[in-house]
Amino acid sequence: QVQLVESGGGLVQPGGSLRLSCAASGFTFVSYDMRWYRLAPGNVREFVARISPTGGSTIYADSVKGRFTISRDNVKNAVYLQMSSLKPEDTAVYSCSAALGSQAFWGHGTQVTVSS
Repeated sequence: QVQLVESGGGLVQPGGSLRLSCAASGFTFVSYDMRWYRLAPGNVREFVARISPTGGSTIYADSVKGRFTISRDNVKNAVYLQMSSLKPEDTAVYSCSAALGSQAFWGHGTQVTVSS
């Protein structure tokens, strides 16, 4: 059974940091692209970051470039999103996704709220 379980969300003040984790199971993790997306109330789902199966290639949305870092551990079957210099507009539900060709799996997400 495929599972993607996010954790690490919470309430943080502007300028603060959070580290999100996504634990994967039920599929060959090392073969999949891993991505983070976010969904804010009233918005469409937004791509945040992507990391290649080996971790050698990353891509970021312009809105988070220089502030967020995606990484993965292919031994622990996990992907991470280190978020720094957080802004109120980063408030959203963050979900991880595994993609291989036309196949994609999704987690349920973790809430991140940036507020003073």
